[in-house]
Amino acid sequence: MAKQRVVAVRSRFQTVLSVVICAMCLTASDRLGVLAILDPNDFLALQSIRKSLDDMPGSTFFGSWDFTADPCNFAGVLCDADRVIALNLGDPRAGSPGLTGRIDAAVGRLSSLAELTVVPGRVYGSLPQTLYQLKSLRFLAVSRNFISGEIPANLGLLRSLRTLDLSYNQLTGAIPRAVGTLPELSNLILCHNKLSGSVPPFVSESLTRLDLKHNDLSGTLGPLTLPASLQYLSLSWNQLGGPVDGALSRMDRLNYLDLSMNRFSGPIPARLFAFPITNLQLQRNWLEGPVEPASQVSIPTVDLSYNRLSGQISPMFSTVQNLYLNNNRFTGQVPGSFVDRLLAANIQTLYLQHNFLTGIEINPTADIPLSTSFCLQYNCMVPPVQTPCPLKAGKQKTRPTSQCSQWRG
Repeated sequence: MAKQRVVAVRSRFQTVLSVVICAMCLTASDRLGVLAILDPNDFLALQSIRKSLDDMPGSTFFGSWDFTADPCNFAGVLCDADRVIALNLGDPRAGSPGLTGRIDAAVGRLSSLAELTVVPGRVYGSLPQTLYQLKSLRFLAVSRNFISGEIPANLGLLRSLRTLDLSYNQLTGAIPRAVGTLPELSNLILCHNKLSGSVPPFVSESLTRLDLKHNDLSGTLGPLTLPASLQYLSLSWNQLGGPVDGALSRMDRLNYLDLSMNRFSGPIPARLFAFPITNLQLQRNWLEGPVEPASQVSIPTVDLSYNRLSGQISPMFSTVQNLYLNNNRFTGQVPGSFVDRLLAANIQTLYLQHNFLTGIEINPTADIPLSTSFCLQYNCMVPPVQTPCPLKAGKQKTRPTSQCSQWRG
């Protein structure tokens, strides 16, 4: 009987021991599976990317990049199953000093990558030509760094790309025409570079934001260059020319338009003032002729200064809160509706200096609201009220008579 109990106890001990050993084997196997879960190509690509970049002093972004652990737990790395689908290089928190170094060509081996960002830092060198291999890429943003060279033309092969942001770098050369053929593109931000050449035609019916300001672009905008889907358009600080009428003829969804600091010429189309925008910037171009909106302008800020606009000032502008018509060739009387809204403090800025205006019906003793900036000097009249003007207006109160006889009414 005692012998039977010993056998039973021994049997139960062996069973428990077998379960424990088996559990230990499963646990070890699971641990090996976790460490080996990432696709080998992606693992090697991340290693190469890490070797080509470093934290700037004060940055700790790469602190978690320990390749003896699971790379899917690294800062900025997002995986789906065994593949890297998002790579956000650098700490996006405000004030982070970012990264330095180059973007390694191995990034092109992350074949499932849908998102690639490099936050502001001192990353230099050119964009890898291998980016075209990322067929699933939808979001590419490498901004506020020191990227140089040309935009790779083969980015036009990224047919799923929706956002391309290469702003605030040192890119040169032309915008590849292939970029304009991207069918899903909705945001293109290339501002503050050194790009030259013309603006290519864009075919995407999803493009809502186009920001090319502060470059060296030239040429004209054809009627089919810009899609009707645009809501935000900024082309300022370039050398673009030609009429604006044809280029904007199809647009009725714009809520922001800045064409300033260019060489656009010809008249301003009246329909432009009916756009549902909050800010219209057309200053410092070669625009000419009369300006005649079809109805009261509801755009809060309109800047038409430093052009060659002429004729009388339309009373339709009296509803604009900030109106800059200075440094043009406007003639005649300032509309009475301007005076009414000016004295009622409904106009915040009214700059009419450096034109050929001949009069304004306002009482010299009228009190101009302190909240209003109003300037009339250097016209073909003595300003009936004295108001502070910007320094650029100069010190002369009236225009020389010899000039006024040339531009009278």
